[in-house]
Amino acid sequence: MAILIDEPRWPAHGTLWAHVVSDASEAELHAFARAVGLPERSFDLDHYDVPAARHAELVAAGALPVDRRSLITRLRASGLRVAAADRADRRRDRLQDEWDATLPGGPDIGAELLRRWQEPHRAYHSVAHLRAVLDQLRTLAAAGTPVSRAVVLAAWFHDAVHDGATPADEDASARLAADLLPAAGVPSSEVAEVARLVRLTATHTPEPGDDAGAALCDADLAVLGAPEGVYRRYAAAVRAEYRHLPDDVFRAGRATVLRRLLDRPALFATAPGRARWEQQARANVAAELAELTGR
Repeated sequence: MAILIDEPRWPAHGTLWAHVVSDASEAELHAFARAVGLPERSFDLDHYDVPAARHAELVAAGALPVDRRSLITRLRASGLRVAAADRADRRRDRLQDEWDATLPGGPDIGAELLRRWQEPHRAYHSVAHLRAVLDQLRTLAAAGTPVSRAVVLAAWFHDAVHDGATPADEDASARLAADLLPAAGVPSSEVAEVARLVRLTATHTPEPGDDAGAALCDADLAVLGAPEGVYRRYAAAVRAEYRHLPDDVFRAGRATVLRRLLDRPALFATAPGRARWEQQARANVAAELAELTGR
């Protein structure tokens, strides 16, 4: 029985990631995580995600390095592996818990939002995107960017209505927040701020000094600065959401969006966002534009 770690191979957030598991018990896994300082948010149902920079440290702390196949085989044999069919439900439950911690007075609102985020027509703007935006807000907060409850609530609502029409979707999502949040005891001033922030994601152009808008917009656009392989999957998912459009129409519209992004002085409004994502984002967007236009 042991704590196991596989090789860092999975790209996300500008680095490669490995997985740490226990083939004995979940309690043993959590105890090891606490001992080495792994954050609770990095636990994903049956494993902890750990960045490549910490791999050697965790091996030195007692994790046994194995290949991916061996890790999965031993995890399954232990009975601790969460099957693929159960993962979506478990992740939804974790997001519901996170919503309840953010707004204890509105569990039904969280359930309604999660239902919307899991609508079958969504290929990119899905519950995985919601999870990513919430995670990136935590990344920005850890780097010193102010992240208020209104920003977190706006993240939950910002694509709650998604039919592929900007800014109509953002406006409808803002109105949904204005309709639902007062019943959970959210003050009117905070409701107005949530609605404002949701509408801002139509353009991602916060004014100077708008720390809340900068945080939300950067978290929403962080995928642009993902490693190349992750970015390509994002671009393919965006195309899937517009599958009803002919190729020439989609390519022209998408190219216009990408040119506008590249014309901006900076894609990201916070200093941590620029430091973390700007360079890779510009390379990714330029590469996609060149592919779309044949240049």
